[in-house]
Amino acid sequence: MKKGLVGTKVLLLEGFARQSMPMMEALHKNEYHVTTYNASKLDMGYVSHYPDEKIIGFWDRSDEEKSYKALLSLLKRKHYDVVIPLTDFSATMLSKHKTELKKYTNPAVNDWEVFQMAGDKLNTMMACMENGIPCPYTLKDPKTVEDILASGIQYPFIIKPRVGYGSIGFHKIDNEADLRRLFDECVEKFGGMVVQEYIPQTDIQYKCEVFIDANGDVKSAHVFDKTRWYPIDGGSTCCSTAVDRPDIVESCVKLLKVIGWRGYGDVDLIQDPRDHVAKVMEINPRITASVKVCFRSGVDFARQIVEYEMGQKVTDYMDYKKGVTLRYMHTDLLWFIESPDRFKSVPSWFSWKNTCDQIWSIKDPLPWFAYSLQGIAKFGKEKKKRKR
Repeated sequence: MKKGLVGTKVLLLEGFARQSMPMMEALHKNEYHVTTYNASKLDMGYVSHYPDEKIIGFWDRSDEEKSYKALLSLLKRKHYDVVIPLTDFSATMLSKHKTELKKYTNPAVNDWEVFQMAGDKLNTMMACMENGIPCPYTLKDPKTVEDILASGIQYPFIIKPRVGYGSIGFHKIDNEADLRRLFDECVEKFGGMVVQEYIPQTDIQYKCEVFIDANGDVKSAHVFDKTRWYPIDGGSTCCSTAVDRPDIVESCVKLLKVIGWRGYGDVDLIQDPRDHVAKVMEINPRITASVKVCFRSGVDFARQIVEYEMGQKVTDYMDYKKGVTLRYMHTDLLWFIESPDRFKSVPSWFSWKNTCDQIWSIKDPLPWFAYSLQGIAKFGKEKKKRKR
């Protein structure tokens, strides 16, 4: 631990987010002063014993203006050296207002111009296609059903929002009737849509977590697979294992450097069973919910973020332990119930070798119970969002 950074005041937003668990623990271990910003006393960031201070404040993803005003008011009253967002909502907000926020703190986000390149899935695909980075073939911003039909793209293909998270708004299009039924409705609901070839989901998906310092040097590059995900036809990971894939690192580092990314970046990929190439799907401009697998493998992104934002030399974590597995049992159980491959999964659904859970920690057990209570209330709503 760098002595000069002991006591650095860090504000961690969105205590309800799963990634708050490993982030709080790591920030605490690095001897930073950690404050969590929560919307409820049931948020993990509120019930955990790791934060030095816990705040309840207004936070509503349907009211960005009021949420930002509440955060700005806090930053004017109390000093924090670094503010770390955990979701697309907060990362977008901080990046959009970065110039104003810099008067009071160091927001751990990229500048708005770069952030937009990463947060927009169409921009990401265009950057890949223009620079020879493996990705699914993607149409260049079709506006109407007729544009798509005229493009000659083969069925099946997919449509998904240009900006979004998880599998919300994702649809597989098998014929013209599907396209006419869904496209205009999705545009009205989500705005611009990405239209790209469908890659059969019979192979493995991957995530690559990269940290690039101010000089453009790579300080960490961690790859883990997504062996199970929920919903089973295309959703968020519920089982991941740290792996060694230099080819994936090469693709993701090249992409992030092409768009000028700095700091922590998360890239989603899918391996195409037709040619066995791992192809970029999107960049997530915030800390992934599965980041705990990186911490357990020996990569301390929390430390890197604080060092970078405080203008210090960023610690190098290019080597990490392979074979560490992370499960999100709240949805991995649902995967087991619904998947026809429940007894054929590798690793086995029944194995806990070198495995930890996203939420559960024997050192900090209360967040698991609080999160579960919140999850029961949210489950129906979240599943409806992802309904095909």
